[in-house]
Amino acid sequence: MHKTISLALGTICAVFLFFTMISAIRFVQSAWQPPEPQQRAEERYRLVLITQDLGTPFWNKVGEGAEAEAEKLGANLEIWGTYGEDREDFLKQLEIAIDSKVDGIIVQGMDQDDFDNLTKVKAAFYGIPVITVASDVPMSDSMRKTYVGSNALAAGRMIAERLVADMGEKGTVVLLGDSREEYDQRQRVLGVRGVLSAYPNIRIEYVTTSDEEQRIAAATQDVMNRFPEVKAFISVDANLTAAMVQEIGKRSRIDPYYIYSFDDNPDIKALLGQGKLDGVVEQAPSEMGETGVRMMVQWLDGKTVPLDPEGYPTPIRISTTEDAS
Repeated sequence: MHKTISLALGTICAVFLFFTMISAIRFVQSAWQPPEPQQRAEERYRLVLITQDLGTPFWNKVGEGAEAEAEKLGANLEIWGTYGEDREDFLKQLEIAIDSKVDGIIVQGMDQDDFDNLTKVKAAFYGIPVITVASDVPMSDSMRKTYVGSNALAAGRMIAERLVADMGEKGTVVLLGDSREEYDQRQRVLGVRGVLSAYPNIRIEYVTTSDEEQRIAAATQDVMNRFPEVKAFISVDANLTAAMVQEIGKRSRIDPYYIYSFDDNPDIKALLGQGKLDGVVEQAPSEMGETGVRMMVQWLDGKTVPLDPEGYPTPIRISTTEDAS
């Protein structure tokens, strides 16, 4: 009898001890559990905007437009990127966004195999849609869903038409581009050539250089030596413009030359205001950001499937010194 009672009491104590230990373990586990991220109920999607040019006026406007549209549509938008075109870190940020399994990526296009592999293979594997903004890449290489930004071909045509209106139908024109010759630059050059080739007395000289200031100066100096009769310059990559203009100014006065560029560099507005540029293709960066977010959310909602692979062009216009003053 005593043995039976002792056995029963022992069993009860063992069961009680077991449940006490389980409760203690669960309490400790819950105490060390990281807090759940606080997210507003209306934020249905997590989106990331990635650029190589954080902090520039152009990309600040892209970001502002994107943030405003994301708030309007109830999406959570983060802006990532690099400063000063750090291409390796930019690609790393893109890969981190993919590994984080965000709902959508809006990214400045980079015409490079590593970029294409990340968007075409890795992002596609996780089912993450990619939209390029401001700078495009060929869809066949990257498998991006669409592009939002200026039509580079149309921008090239626009700047060439302005040049002919200013210079006339005769003269040597130098096109200065980056030696990487990325997709947008090739499209701009194609647009310029398409217009100028209609004028038999206009001669086109296409020169490429790296984006180092000394190399740009050397390339400008060399082309002016080889073609002393040159009448006009078009910098098809805005990042080369300031160094090119500076070198032209060292050789002679700026006034006799017709000089044109694009607005996606912080130096351009000042050069235009100083009268050192005759015309600039002005883009609509805020609208790029707004439209990029809107099209991404429409795709995620299933409202616009598929997105237009040809892209959603944003407005462009020619801005002159008179406009800048």
